Amino acid sequence: MAGRRQIRELPDELISQIAAGEVVERPASVVRELVDNALDAGARHITVRLLAGGVRLIAVEDDGTGIPSHELPIALKRHATSKIQNLHDLETVSTLGFRGEALAAVASVSELSLLSCTAHQEHGFLLDARTGEIKPAARSVGTTVEVKELFFSTPARRKFLKTDATELAHCIEAVRRHALSHPEVGFAIWHEGKLVEQWRAYSGEASLDRRLADVLGDGFLASSVKVQYQSQSGAVSVVGRAGIPDAARSRADQQFAYVNGRFVKDKVISHAARSAYEDVLHGQRQPIYAVYLTIDPQRVDVNVHPTKIEVRFRDGREVHQAIRHAIENALAIPRTNLTSTPLAPTPIEMGSGSRNDVVESGLGAPPSWRQSPGLFQAATPLPSSGGSVSSGSVGHEVKELGALWNPGRAFEPLPETQDEWPLGRAIAQIQGVYVLAENALGLVIVDMHAAHERIVYERLKLQFQQTAPASIGVFSGVDPQRHHPMRLSSQPLLIPATFAATPIEVSTAEAHAATLSQLGLEVLPFSPKTLAVRAVPTTLAQGDPVALARHVLADLAEIDLTTDAPLGASNSVLERAQNELLATMACHGAVRANRRLTLDEMNALLRQMEATERADQCNHGRPTWRQLSLRDLDAFFMRGR
Repeated sequence: MAGRRQIRELPDELISQIAAGEVVERPASVVRELVDNALDAGARHITVRLLAGGVRLIAVEDDGTGIPSHELPIALKRHATSKIQNLHDLETVSTLGFRGEALAAVASVSELSLLSCTAHQEHGFLLDARTGEIKPAARSVGTTVEVKELFFSTPARRKFLKTDATELAHCIEAVRRHALSHPEVGFAIWHEGKLVEQWRAYSGEASLDRRLADVLGDGFLASSVKVQYQSQSGAVSVVGRAGIPDAARSRADQQFAYVNGRFVKDKVISHAARSAYEDVLHGQRQPIYAVYLTIDPQRVDVNVHPTKIEVRFRDGREVHQAIRHAIENALAIPRTNLTSTPLAPTPIEMGSGSRNDVVESGLGAPPSWRQSPGLFQAATPLPSSGGSVSSGSVGHEVKELGALWNPGRAFEPLPETQDEWPLGRAIAQIQGVYVLAENALGLVIVDMHAAHERIVYERLKLQFQQTAPASIGVFSGVDPQRHHPMRLSSQPLLIPATFAATPIEVSTAEAHAATLSQLGLEVLPFSPKTLAVRAVPTTLAQGDPVALARHVLADLAEIDLTTDAPLGASNSVLERAQNELLATMACHGAVRANRRLTLDEMNALLRQMEATERADQCNHGRPTWRQLSLRDLDAFFMRGR
């Protein structure tokens, strides 16, 4: 047995190398830190030069304010920074960098040199990090940091690096993330003497959209909608763009979230964004988005991880609701006029990956439309909710809520009009499943069950929000007459459904028993590692109780809902439970396949689609309609060739 070793202080060089292991994972980590510093210095153009994917050389040049010559040696010391001076500064960080570790960490595992010039100096000064020598050098105002032979002093770390092409891709991705949040700054990336990426600087209101188009492609703008939202308290604002459901991908590789200009990977934000697409995404498809959150620096802690890619919010629920409502509102608002908007390319899945291309068959993704005011009037007006859909644009209402689909007269025919409707006029029905319509662009194909299911679902949601207080009480958890919590009606299971639960699921079930009861669920511990579902909501009695319980428990753990919190309509868990019930009702209330419709009924269905939010997808995320243009039809028959 080895003898006891004496406790000793580690050498400064070894301390720096240990710290570097937290900050510098690969060349892309160095690029991220150096670009952070350049942006903090007020740079308007940043050039990144790389050799061997950044392993042999990383050089970042900027035109920022520069560093005075007498501060150059201090800049390479650990925990030396100009961005914070005290605890208050740390709690209100507004810069990208602040820890004062990056340059010291990089210098400990590479050959680093620092060349900088300020506006008050006649020339620049070059500092060699290894020798500490400072000498005059030619340089315009700004800073150049050169990092050569990364990990030369720690060869074990260097062996873990991937190929040059892989490391280059990570470096480009690091710069892309900065470019997306700073459209006013120009970026250029050179590799082995060749320009591989360049994004020019923009100014003005449209600068963000232009930068998004440059970095993510024109297809991103064509298949996304503008996001603009501010919380009721005014403490949180959200801007950016969110992709339409048809642009969803198999991987979450086009999801960009920023907090006060800083790219972050945060579970609260990603969960909120995903929940905003619950009603419109099919299966495990991943939405695309670029959202920019602005919040008081005192309400967010950025000092969570050395890489500064993680944050912690003081009020996570407020941020969650802001992101969710921002994207939900953007997806619900009618967008561009169908007759003046080119069809967006549809993502085509190729194995495990995906690519954006024009569908060879001509089936384009359905763009949305602008509602013509007063064109479609409701037969039974609903009270206005103050939202984007008013009582006059809900479409022809079915008079009885309990029989939303009346085989005798489901849709009331609309009078003839000279106006061109976006979805056109119905011309036929195929196999009792699809409705064919002719519009200005060509042929529209509608899945009538999916379309009517969305119409009924949105109408149910609107009516439950606007009807008598008793109906509101069921879903808000509060009876306005009694002023005490209510619960969804539940049905006890004859044989409780047991399942092996994780410690988090067990603790969540115990901590949130009251909330589960209000949702109509009774989930009790059966053993230290087993939970038993003893009751489920009556409407979902035929479903899988275990899957339902796991889903709700996961959401409760994710949002960290407290047991004494009021279950208002903004609560995402309760909204999800409400929407599941309404979706079930809508599915049973929608017109079924093989139901023959008259032309008047088909036209009424098209008009209701045009007046319904989120009508591009059904409740399960499947598309409700597709457009075939005349050009597509001509291509089928080789006309003009």
